[in-house]
Amino acid sequence: MQRLTVAVLGAGGLVAQRLQQRLVNHPWFELAAVAGSPRHLGASLEDVPWLLSEKRPMLPPLTVVDVSNPHTVQGLAEAGVSVAFSALPSEEAKHIEPMWVKAGIRVFSNASTYRRKEGVPFVIPELNPEALVEQSSGQLRHACATNCTLVPLILPLAALNKAYGLQRYTMRSEQGLSGGGHAYMEQAIEQGNVHPSIPGEAEKTEAELSHILGWHGEASLRCERIMRPDGHHVFVEAMFASEVNVEDVHETLSAWSQAHRMNHLPSAPHQPLVLTPTIDVNAHLFADGIGFPQSPNPAIERAAGMAVVVANLQCKTPNMVSFEAFSHNTIRGAAGGVLLLAELAHSMDLL
Repeated sequence: MQRLTVAVLGAGGLVAQRLQQRLVNHPWFELAAVAGSPRHLGASLEDVPWLLSEKRPMLPPLTVVDVSNPHTVQGLAEAGVSVAFSALPSEEAKHIEPMWVKAGIRVFSNASTYRRKEGVPFVIPELNPEALVEQSSGQLRHACATNCTLVPLILPLAALNKAYGLQRYTMRSEQGLSGGGHAYMEQAIEQGNVHPSIPGEAEKTEAELSHILGWHGEASLRCERIMRPDGHHVFVEAMFASEVNVEDVHETLSAWSQAHRMNHLPSAPHQPLVLTPTIDVNAHLFADGIGFPQSPNPAIERAAGMAVVVANLQCKTPNMVSFEAFSHNTIRGAAGGVLLLAELAHSMDLL
């Protein structure tokens, strides 16, 4: 596999630094540029404040360049940068990501701006990999990963929908502070409380699930922020066309997980779903598909935090399944997810 030269769009944010962390030892991608806002422009990467709880890895000796300067972008393209990972805020992504695409650099985005837009594949690798080709007419230039809240909801529901025919569902989420960004998280910790409302999150999650699965049934979602640094926890009840029981649901989820392993990709979990009796939001945060590493190093242990934990399976009526699911929002839901998407594209010879 040819190692590609890549850039990260974002220098000092949580997701941008997750991307830097996970790229520094990557076997397929070589981090050659970090492009940021005026706040960090011209700074050595080692001087940009490190926000993640893990120790800063040995990053390459890079100076932060201007993410919005077309001459800088063109220069990077001419120097061999072929892929960029965007951790930009949505408003900035609106005009900056197309500029990078226009320069001939393929952009894989964590921003919501171009999700579900014509010609921009919107993909979860285990669910709709074919969209990388179909939605880009075979000329992949720009692709998007999904909302972090969607991941623990959609993976188990996709498996159950295929087996039993999803008719409607409800979801309530408890979402970690880091989903709102570092400044938001720091403020909440300082104040000792957080307002639970996340405007637009439920609507976005519902629309993205419908798009990915091609499903348009009845749904009711409520998304709430809670006082926990990381991890998104969802509580789901779903009605199906076929009758179900706990043993069959457990077998269905296990079989689906085994069938959708993507171990040829460096960032893939050993399997996408892990079934447990109950969820421990501290012990299960870094689920890797076979176990629950404690205090892993994501710069080396790429599977850590990439699996979804599913628990508390119940069938309250013959056609209803309830469950909880949990995943790491800045890893599987953000940086790790968008990197996995690029790995999938590379494995399909689209880069």
